[in-house]
Formats: sequence, C-alpha cells, structure tokens
Amino acid sequence: MALLAAAAAAAALSLVLVVLAARFFRTKQECFPHKDSVKLLAVAGSGGHTTEILRLLGSLSQKYSPRHYVLADSDKMSEEKIRSFEQKRAEMFSNCLVLCNGPGTCVPICISALLLRMLGLKRVTIVYVESICRVENLSLSGKILYYFSDYFIVQWPALKEKYPKSLYLGRIV
Repeated sequence: MALLAAAAAAAALSLVLVVLAARFFRTKQECFPHKDSVKLLAVAGSGGHTTEILRLLGSLSQKYSPRHYVLADSDKMSEEKIRSFEQKRAEMFSNCLVLCNGPGTCVPICISALLLRMLGLKRVTIVYVESICRVENLSLSGKILYYFSDYFIVQWPALKEKYPKSLYLGRIV
C-alpha cells in the first residue's frame, strides 16, 4: 500500500512539473508578441548599470515603445542620463514633415531633408504643393522637387496629366 501511495505521489508530482514546464515555455513564447509595438519597462541601476541598459535600449527599434523606467529616487545621475537618452531618441526618430509650395529657398531645404533621410538620421516626409498660379507648367522648384518629394500635389487637372506621379486634389489653396 505504501508503494502504491508513493507511486501515486510521484505521478502527481510529475504531472504538476509537466504542467508547470508547459506553462513556462508557453508564457516565454507569448512574451514577444508580433504586434506593431511592445511596451517596455527598463530597470536602471546606478552607475555602470544605467550606461549598460541605455546601450541595450539604443540598439532596439522603435517597435519598443512606449518606454517606462524604474530607478531609485536618490539616483539623480541615472535620471539625467535617461532624460538625455530619451530626448536624443525623440529627436532622432521623430517623424518630420517638410511642407513647401514653390519658393526657390525650399529646394536646398528639401534636398537637406532628403540627405538626412538617406543617411538614416531623420525620417522626413517631403510634401510639395505646386502654386495655384501654375496651371500648365511646373515652377522651377516644382520641376526639381517632382523627382524627390514624397507627395507632389498639383491644383489643376492639366498638370496631373503631364506629371503622373503628382496628386490632383483640386484647388486646396
């Protein structure tokens, strides 16, 4: 009888261990969902630990957002490092929009924005709206930026026919 009770206890213990192991591995797989974003909680220690966690965070994509931090109230140095890190991250990864409508000064600005995007320093979207007075032909700025802008908007159907990449939205100005 004692042998039967020991076998039953061993079987029950084995079953509990199998269930716990299955639950553990299933939970580990669910920790990294395939969503658009993942909320992140970073625990910062003082000194070198903060530097290391910020290096780790610096290698993560924008998918890991929003980011929240836990640190000691007395750790002002880590707090400052985290604030600086997040400010630089916001400046680097924030979306920017350049909106222009034809002055010659917009060309070098748009080319600069394009270079920032090509170098991976800033995500910049260039939107060019051709002046309403341009009915049949593009302005010089328009002729240049037609090839570089993300959205090229014209306000006359004749321009849409000549420039198929353009968007005709009617008169918007």
